[in-house]
Amino acid sequence: MDHYKVLGLNRNASKEEIKAAFKKLAFEFHPDKHSQSSKAVKDNATLRFKHVSEAYQVLMDDRKRADYNIRSRAGSSGYGRSGYGYNHNYSYSYNYGGSGRTYEPRYKSRSGFNVDGITSKFELALRFLTTRAFLLNLGFAGLLLGGMTVIESSGEAIWKMKNSGKSFEEAMESIEKAKAQTKKDH
Repeated sequence: MDHYKVLGLNRNASKEEIKAAFKKLAFEFHPDKHSQSSKAVKDNATLRFKHVSEAYQVLMDDRKRADYNIRSRAGSSGYGRSGYGYNHNYSYSYNYGGSGRTYEPRYKSRSGFNVDGITSKFELALRFLTTRAFLLNLGFAGLLLGGMTVIESSGEAIWKMKNSGKSFEEAMESIEKAKAQTKKDH
């Protein structure tokens, strides 16, 4: 299914055009509007409403739209009917129009991971690992670790300058001997 065709738009449609097309088609195919229609008409309207809603949700989100555009240009056929990687597992709350209710689909990805737009746990981990906060914390941890290494190596260098020829253990032995000697003297 081509999301642009579903909404009757071309690929360079603006968000305002997408929103206007969605409102028009959602009103036309909304299940509440067809509640008194025959089963075939009602089922067709419900299916069209689902397609319109999915197209709207994908095309209004910049990341999802870019991903969809790349996948649809590449001609991936492994992404189900929608061409986007979703099973059609929806949960609806029909709340649209003047009744004070809104419609919101929720998707369940093929991997069984309930998220909107993330198709795998690997992608979720990759997105987390590339967030600005994570990278800043990683950089800060690296800076602290590097600082600790520099301090430790400089401390060792200072020790060698002040105590040439002696190891730390030899120095501790001489301190212990000196303590023992002072105890004997007192």
